[in-house]
Amino acid sequence: MWPPAAAHTDGPSSERTPLLPPRQGPHQDLRVNFVAGAVEPRKAAALERLLWRACRGFLIASFREAERQLEDPLTGEPVTWMTFLISYWGEQIGQKIRKITDCFHCHIFPFLEEEAARHGTLQQLQQQSQELQEVLRETEGFLSQVLGQVQQLLPRGQVQVRKMKAVYLALNQCSVSSTHKCLVAEAWCATQDLPALQQALRESSSEAGVSAVAHRIACRDMPPTLIRTNRFTASFQSIVDAYGVGCYQEVNPAPYTIITFPFLFAVMFGDVGHGLLVFLFALAMVLAENRPAVRTAQNEIWQTFFGGRYLLLLMGLFSIYTGFIYNECFSRATTIFPSGWSVAAMANQSGWSDAFLSQHPLLTLDPNVTGVFLGPYPFGIDPVWSLATNHLSFLNPFKMKMSVILGVTHMAFGVLLGVFNHV
Repeated sequence: MWPPAAAHTDGPSSERTPLLPPRQGPHQDLRVNFVAGAVEPRKAAALERLLWRACRGFLIASFREAERQLEDPLTGEPVTWMTFLISYWGEQIGQKIRKITDCFHCHIFPFLEEEAARHGTLQQLQQQSQELQEVLRETEGFLSQVLGQVQQLLPRGQVQVRKMKAVYLALNQCSVSSTHKCLVAEAWCATQDLPALQQALRESSSEAGVSAVAHRIACRDMPPTLIRTNRFTASFQSIVDAYGVGCYQEVNPAPYTIITFPFLFAVMFGDVGHGLLVFLFALAMVLAENRPAVRTAQNEIWQTFFGGRYLLLLMGLFSIYTGFIYNECFSRATTIFPSGWSVAAMANQSGWSDAFLSQHPLLTLDPNVTGVFLGPYPFGIDPVWSLATNHLSFLNPFKMKMSVILGVTHMAFGVLLGVFNHV
């Protein structure tokens, strides 16, 4: 039954007015108790069902999902908890509730009976929360400062670690002489590097107080091949090494490959437009090669392109050259110079009439007619060939003959290098 409407207009004091009249009789000292806590969401349904059955319904349980995730005290991972509030009446029911919540590993929050104590506890928790937030901010600031200092010292530390690892790797390859109680290392060294090696040994011996001496030993074994490269020749040398490393004192074909490999590629890939794109892409990598972000990129495709940037640069440059010879820019012919063929002279002197033109869709230019052929094209293929029906029949044999000439020249040069190796 609803209370009278006047009961809602008593002012703020009506919020503290008890809903139930005070008890009379032997049970007037009994009051409603509360248990509040948190439980994992997967256990909430089972906990509610067991509480209802064990306490025979003499309780009121309210479950609600927490607004934000909290850290699990055991695993440290963020977990969404289910908070609950249980209202009960009687000490025996309270004991059952506490046992059941302990079995479900619930986190129980203390509930003080006096209102002033509850307000004091709330203020104390808020103050502790503010203090912890301040500590976290200070800790984050301190850690950021430490990480900033580590970031500045990290490159030098990495260099030192790499040097130490290289030193220990060299020491592990030495053999121990039990007679002289020293380490003996047998290694190959280039003749021009012997003064530098001896100077390094003297400097290290004077600093460490241990003598180190380098002796030249006569050996009949074939020395290993030492090929010095730089950032420009490294990519060409890797191409040659893919076919096989030459023996000691053989002619190294890598310097000649710097010209032959890009040019033979350009014979196949002759196009001014496409070659210009490859050239600009490689030029951008060459200009930015000293930037740390470019050199330390971990992308495998980028590392492949960056390692062969000078190779791509020459391939694009030679492709532009052969593209001018083929007179192709993005597979289209360009008219750089005036064509050496004149159709007007053919029409004026050969007697092409309207009836003849209507019956013959294909026309042939006759160079024997005066004024039809004005002379060879200054450079490359005449653009008039792009309009001819026998364009491929002319261009393909031209490329094939040029490929044969280049191939024979290339092979003859290889045989010449073999003569030097034989001698």
